[in-house]
Amino acid sequence: MDAWFSPRWFSYNMFNSYEWVYPYLLYLLPFIPVLFWLRNALHRNHKQRLAITYTPGDSPLNLLTLLRFVQPLCVGLAVMLIVVALARPQVVTERTDQFSEGIDIMLLLDISDSMTEKDLSPNRLEAAKRVARQFIRGRLQDRIGLIIFAGEAVSLCPLTTDYELLFGFLDEINPKMIPTAGTAIGSALAVAVNRMREMPGQSKVAILISDGDNTSGNLDPTTSAQLANAFGVKVYTISVGRPKRASRSDSTSSAALIDEGQLQNIAGLGNGKYFRATDNKGLETVFKQIDQLEKVKSRDMLSRDVKDFYRIYLYWAVLFLLIAIGTKSTFMANILED
Repeated sequence: MDAWFSPRWFSYNMFNSYEWVYPYLLYLLPFIPVLFWLRNALHRNHKQRLAITYTPGDSPLNLLTLLRFVQPLCVGLAVMLIVVALARPQVVTERTDQFSEGIDIMLLLDISDSMTEKDLSPNRLEAAKRVARQFIRGRLQDRIGLIIFAGEAVSLCPLTTDYELLFGFLDEINPKMIPTAGTAIGSALAVAVNRMREMPGQSKVAILISDGDNTSGNLDPTTSAQLANAFGVKVYTISVGRPKRASRSDSTSSAALIDEGQLQNIAGLGNGKYFRATDNKGLETVFKQIDQLEKVKSRDMLSRDVKDFYRIYLYWAVLFLLIAIGTKSTFMANILED
């Protein structure tokens, strides 16, 4: 910010940037010179004059004559600047801040051997990892954690807003991380509930991605889903992959060998929703739907930063008044007026 004595305070751009608290006072400015002219006209006949013979082309005398206008000019400028200060020039900066309450999201990813099936490209696990990465990248201010499971469940990454850290964990996931065979859906969901049950906030979501039924673990998925509902954790379940078909030698009609009822039951008890993804496009669509369902609640708050600049013009007014007072009894003023 420039010093108060900078001439920039009188530039057009500076005055154009102001917001005035009392703008109607500015209408008085054109009348101030008129008032000084009226004062001079009304008191002209009462002034004492000293007749002095001088040559019209005498430049020193002309200069002295012009200097006599310094004192009334300073008074006029001081009055005008006082009016400007009374109008309260301000610079107002408005800023809109967005406050949002993030959602706690726990991703539960099945890494059992069946997730290496290639009915999704390049396989079920890699497709799920890629779409999960896109989902995470589209979230804002959410805390996201990661749980992997096969025959047992492992909390790979706690709830965090460090998405780069989360991407690193996703890249490292492979079926060899859990050697125990099976699919412990109930145990994975229980770990997720345990992670989120004491977390502050109202929005808690578990997204379970699997391609089979619960075949291992020491906790039933139904019990885990009931626990999730009790602690306010909403459960979305996603079944990935195409159902395997029985051969014609086994049956005359094709029948799905994968039972989706358990994942549907978990989603129902967990106050969530069940999705089926049979290809990469379908899996992307499922995550987009979940992204739309779990939107972050946000509110905008408008803040105004107000800076007053009336002191600048008061300082200038005081300066001009001091000049006027200092020159009143000098050769620059008409001493016969008083």
